[in-house]
Amino acid sequence: MTDDPPVFDAIVLAGGAARRLGGADKAAVTVGGRPLLDRVLDACRDARRTVVVGPPRPTRRPVHWVREDPPGGGPLAALAAGVGAAEVTAGLVAVLATDLPFLTPATPRALLAALPPRADGVLEQDADGRDQPLTAVYRTEPLRRALAGLPAVHGAPLRTLLPALTLHRRAGTTTTFDCDTWAEIAAARVRIKEHGTVLDEWIAAVNAELDIDPGLDRTVLLDAARDVAHGVARPAAPLTTFLIGYAAAQHQIAPAEAARRVAALAARWAQEQEQQDEGRPA
Repeated sequence: MTDDPPVFDAIVLAGGAARRLGGADKAAVTVGGRPLLDRVLDACRDARRTVVVGPPRPTRRPVHWVREDPPGGGPLAALAAGVGAAEVTAGLVAVLATDLPFLTPATPRALLAALPPRADGVLEQDADGRDQPLTAVYRTEPLRRALAGLPAVHGAPLRTLLPALTLHRRAGTTTTFDCDTWAEIAAARVRIKEHGTVLDEWIAAVNAELDIDPGLDRTVLLDAARDVAHGVARPAAPLTTFLIGYAAAQHQIAPAEAARRVAALAARWAQEQEQQDEGRPA
């Protein structure tokens, strides 16, 4: 029996002037066919509530919108507005920037798991060892106290917050790659289409587009599709995967079990064909 996962809220900072993008709406810029904001919101799917600090815009997931007052006060002021939102009531809060295209739901989970009992928060560091306070999980009340103790938040650097908190650092990976320039946007678009990542990226995009989370290891379906393609006929593979999904939806058959049955059927089919080709009785 496992412990229940920690309850947390999420704050996503989605304001900013995006000067290095020529004033474009950074949150709406797409990477892998999905707006940056929607990619980050998908990473927050485990959060009890998600607050987005910035101008309201359409999103695929329901969120609560707030703005710093006055707008344009920078990330520290935006963070203060988010933490001050009435919706943020959990004892833990994930704080994320909207320009992090490689965040996944595993990111907050890993940060929560890495939070020591006596620390006020845990944040990731980039490849150069620099703190990334907008890829972090904080204990909500210490974070509120630290913000309240600052002389000013409007226009102040985000790093001025860190000395007031006892923080644990965690080495980041691609999750800390941010998109401040069009060159970085282009690099992110190239990276998701690389051989080792394109399939995972595509499946995540389809899941988000269809608002589903099947929780199925893709290798189960891929193995079944491969067996069908080799043992029956190549065009049968995509139709078979559709039928597996149909069976799961209409008849409550677990996709993994449906895939197992299909793979076994494909093996029997192929065996019969081999016997036929060799002139042996079935």
